[in-house]
Amino acid sequence: MAYLNKVMLIGNIGKDPEIRLGQSSGRKCATFSLATSKRYRDANGEQKEITTWHNIVGWGKIADIVEQLRITKGTALYVEGEITNRSWTDTSGAKRYTTEVNMDTFQLLTPRNAQPQQQQAPSQSDGNPYAPGGYGTQPMNGFQSGPDDDLPF
Repeated sequence: MAYLNKVMLIGNIGKDPEIRLGQSSGRKCATFSLATSKRYRDANGEQKEITTWHNIVGWGKIADIVEQLRITKGTALYVEGEITNRSWTDTSGAKRYTTEVNMDTFQLLTPRNAQPQQQQAPSQSDGNPYAPGGYGTQPMNGFQSGPDDDLPF
């Protein structure tokens, strides 16, 4: 039997990503929260909105890209990854649990010149292969579809 653990989210970053080295692995890690919202009408016909916060984690090359692009709070982002659960014992001895999205790839949805940040992120002309057109990343497997694809449909 085949299994699938895939998450696709579009939302806004809730705080500037934190870049650090993993405690046990020593690999670079980027963490941030991503807000997704759902709008609906209640029984009285009033428009309501529910916001869900997701913990996002990117490791290695993904963390490098998040750092290079200087992604900030408020940026609209498309994220793909998988759900992971982990637990640890905190300093008081209590068992803690968290659910995270382990990010495989992402794409910026906010144009960089509209991002609320101090400095401009590197552009494609700066040699950054993960910033085509100044908007995001390419898939990690290197496949990039476009209008020149010779697809039979």
